[in-house]
Amino acid sequence: QVQLVESGGGLVQPGGSLRLSCVASRNIFNFNTMGWWRQAPGKQRELVATLSPSGQTDYADSVKGRSTISRDNSKNTIYLQMSSLKPEDTAVYYCNARPLNIWGQGTQVTVAS
Repeated sequence: QVQLVESGGGLVQPGGSLRLSCVASRNIFNFNTMGWWRQAPGKQRELVATLSPSGQTDYADSVKGRSTISRDNSKNTIYLQMSSLKPEDTAVYYCNARPLNIWGQGTQVTVAS
């Protein structure tokens, strides 16, 4: 059973930056599209960014231009670099692999002064 473990969340001031990490227990990136999702209190989980096995990326309009999804195959790790953070970016961020359909436990990001 493959596991995903996210880290890197925390409290950051508006305008700040964070890099989230998602470590997979084994390399699954060749056959899975990796995604970062987020869920704010009282809201549905929404897709933030995806990275396909071929390297194609896609971003939600709300984070486009402020976020970069990337991977390090040697570390079995997916990253989400976020900058110019806004209070509305506050959410629990989850890593997902598709089509395996597995999720990590999430990491909390809070943007507040």
